[in-house]
Amino acid sequence: MADFSTKSLPANRDCIAPDGSDVRILLRLKGGSMAHFELASGKISIAVAHKTVEEIWYFLGGEGEVWRKQGDREEVVQVGPGVCITIPVDTHFQFRSLGDEPLAALGMTIPPWPGGNEAIPVPGRWKPSVSPP
Repeated sequence: MADFSTKSLPANRDCIAPDGSDVRILLRLKGGSMAHFELASGKISIAVAHKTVEEIWYFLGGEGEVWRKQGDREEVVQVGPGVCITIPVDTHFQFRSLGDEPLAALGMTIPPWPGGNEAIPVPGRWKPSVSPP
């Protein structure tokens, strides 16, 4: 049996995600991991796809758009506080922060995030304005 854990949101980022967003690592269990993601106001992420994990994002602050593509199906959705989205395995995705404050989301990764080689760059909808990690 795993120990239960408690953690507060770190004041500073722990790392930069492969898409260029700031990441504050939260907790993980055998089945999944959780992190807080933030993209600065006016910034556009790098388009990526995940090889083995899927994610659920719940937006906490800011305003923006998320582009997702699976084969011939693609869409852009408006996101902000209270909106929840899924990113299945091998979905191409990219996001941008359009408001005056950073676009912030809580993300659950299933199974837990395996490391930096998980995300692969893909052609995106918009020109990225962040640098790769």
